[in-house]
Amino acid sequence: MQRKGKRNLLIAGVVVLVVVGGLGGALLFTEGERREAKNVPIKDINFKSLSNGTYVGEYEGGKFKMRANKIQVTVSAKKVTEIKVLEQKEKRASTFTEELFGRVIQAQSLQVDTISGATLTSKAFLKGIEDALEQASHS
Repeated sequence: MQRKGKRNLLIAGVVVLVVVGGLGGALLFTEGERREAKNVPIKDINFKSLSNGTYVGEYEGGKFKMRANKIQVTVSAKKVTEIKVLEQKEKRASTFTEELFGRVIQAQSLQVDTISGATLTSKAFLKGIEDALEQASHS
């Protein structure tokens, strides 16, 4: 009986080590991607210089393309009036995009607070919006 308990304890210990090691390895593997996303600059676009129309912007998503997206931005009367996600790699992102896009529309700026718990993905969406607005400012 005691021998069986020790064996089960040993197996449980090995399983814990494998899981922890795997998570640690995953974090190390994606460290560059996370650092890049955290430090990506968001340009200060002059919203008053935007031309009316609908523009599609893209962000390649960083080193591993984990946060790639395609965003549609509508400009009317020199204001951003609507932002939609056309494509996104990260599926969970749709839960907070309305809030992030609402902040951009409310502030008429890309210099808005990111969504807590989704900072890196928020910045990726802001880069997609930035790409669309750069087109709107050159039209």
